[in-house]
This record gives sequence, C-alpha cells and structure tokens, in this order.
Amino acid sequence: MFLPEPRGLRSNQVRDERLAMLDDVKSIQPLRDWASSFERRITARVVPRFDPAEAGADARVLLVLEAPGPMTNALSGNRRPGSGFISVDNDDATAANLWAARDAAGLHDYYLAWNIVPWYLGPASVKPNVAEVAEGAQALLEVMRLLPKLEIVVLSGLFAQKGWRDNIARSNQRPDVQVVTTWHPGPRSMNQLGKRDQLTADLRSVVDIIAVP
Repeated sequence: MFLPEPRGLRSNQVRDERLAMLDDVKSIQPLRDWASSFERRITARVVPRFDPAEAGADARVLLVLEAPGPMTNALSGNRRPGSGFISVDNDDATAANLWAARDAAGLHDYYLAWNIVPWYLGPASVKPNVAEVAEGAQALLEVMRLLPKLEIVVLSGLFAQKGWRDNIARSNQRPDVQVVTTWHPGPRSMNQLGKRDQLTADLRSVVDIIAVP
C-alpha cells in the first residue's frame, strides 16, 4: 500500500489504521513476532515496528538504512509524537525524501524497509558505533531468514554499507541476494548536487531487476 503523498503518518487516522493492520496482515506476523522477541533480548532499547503496509515476509526488496529516527519512536517524548513504525510514510524529511524517490522510481510493491541498527539510538545526530553496527548486522541476518522471496538488498548510506561489508559479506552468509548500494535519503545527502537523482536512479534499477521474470 503506497499512499498518494508523503508524511501520511502525521495523520492520527492513518496511524490508527496501521496499528489495526498489525493484527490483520498475515505477511507481517513473522516479522512482528521477531521484533518483539528481539526487543526482549536487548532490554531497555526500543525497536520500532515493521510497517504492515509494506510487503512483510513477502518482500523481494529489502532497503537497509542507518537507524530509526525520532519519528519512528512513539515513546520518545518528541514535540510531535512518532508513529512507532519504520515507514516511508513517517512525518520527517528523510522518510519524505525516500517516499519521493520510490514514487519516481515506481518502487511501490515488494518492498520492506529496515535498518542496520534496528533499535532507537536517540536524535538523528547520534550515530551508531562499530559494536552497535555489528550487533545490528547479525539481527539483520535474522530478519532476512524470514524473507523467503528476497532477491535484492539495497544498502542506503555508509553505515548500512559498512555493516554489510564487515559483518555479512565477509562471512558470505547471504550470497544468494543481489546487493545495490545507494545514498541515504537524509537531508544532508539529498541536498547535495546529484544525489537525489542518483537515489532515484538506483531504485529504478531495482525495479528493472525485479520486473525480469
């Protein structure tokens, strides 16, 4: 389900609809169960939900970003409450940039977003350290095992790329997936000349790959 405009989760109605979908969408249940179990393992850290409007366990494309931003955390005490989801529909500039790139590329289906570090770190200025990236990469492998149709992993930004290179590629644990690297959709990248267009072009290449029978 791809909304007709970005920042859809600023609406309480849309957020309530997503919360209701958590119980209704079959493909999200394995990921929902995993996230709950993982959060129990890493006590005192908040793991946002997978977006039930995305492909869930049926995903063919997994986009890996850096870490959940403030608008993913419904418990963070933000001036504007977060949605509780990792979602292209979140009410922030990074999500809006990704929404626009996906829309321009035609990547509306078969898609799931997650992060190399899946727990909330704090304000966007807080970056993950080496140990956090390594731990998150192992969690990412657990997520990928729940995606039997997965064909492509899109590594968005330097943290996702380094986490994959140092912790997954070197161990050769997922040689069956194709890897695409691209820019992070955050404002710092997208405000630089050419990077917004390159992100869209990279996502369009993903659409071309999954369109091939």
